[in-house]
Amino acid sequence: MLKQTLESLELQFDEENDGCIDAAKAIVECACQVLIAELDDPANPIKEWKDSPIKADQPGFKDWISAAFRLMRLVEGKGDPFSKVISQHYKMTDALGEFRNTAGPLSHGKNGFAQRLSAHHRRSALLAADALVTFLHASYLERTPDPVRTLEPYERFGEANEKIDYASAFRVVSAENGLLDLEILVGDDERIPISVTPSQLLFGVDREAYKLAQNATASVEILPEEVEE
Repeated sequence: MLKQTLESLELQFDEENDGCIDAAKAIVECACQVLIAELDDPANPIKEWKDSPIKADQPGFKDWISAAFRLMRLVEGKGDPFSKVISQHYKMTDALGEFRNTAGPLSHGKNGFAQRLSAHHRRSALLAADALVTFLHASYLERTPDPVRTLEPYERFGEANEKIDYASAFRVVSAENGLLDLEILVGDDERIPISVTPSQLLFGVDREAYKLAQNATASVEILPEEVEE
């Protein structure tokens, strides 16, 4: 849906259609919702905060922006000066829209003026959307996501991965009945037990290797477990 929205934005902007403004807002709102889903604390979700911007059943566009900035601690509240800057940034495009809607009568039939104002309005909306998404994304990249809840891939944790690999080692505890019991020795005294089957290991680490194993065992018949009397 996001890809289709972006394609719609590009097409409508090229065709000088004001629909690109709504598409730009939709992309910003989507970015805010993704960031909130990624960073929100299940133990204290932002929707349940006393002064939550998204407390309503159907939060508006500005509510999602406010929630994303609050959750990322880029602003502290409605009175935060930076929050006011962000609010004014998009109020400008709204005001341009209202002014443009009356530009025809005000210009006494001078369609060229109305057309120029409309084009400026579209560019302003897109620039505002670009500024918001770029700033949110840059701020997000400076944070370290929670590896338990994140949607980010393994590669997102490059520095942490290097440190863990450098300071850790495997110790095989047992390998019986198709189950591999390991201990990950981390640092000086941390021991992390892991139990994994061959299929889990292959599927999680190397899908091509899993496919080879899948083909190699296609004709294997699994014998029923013996029933103890």
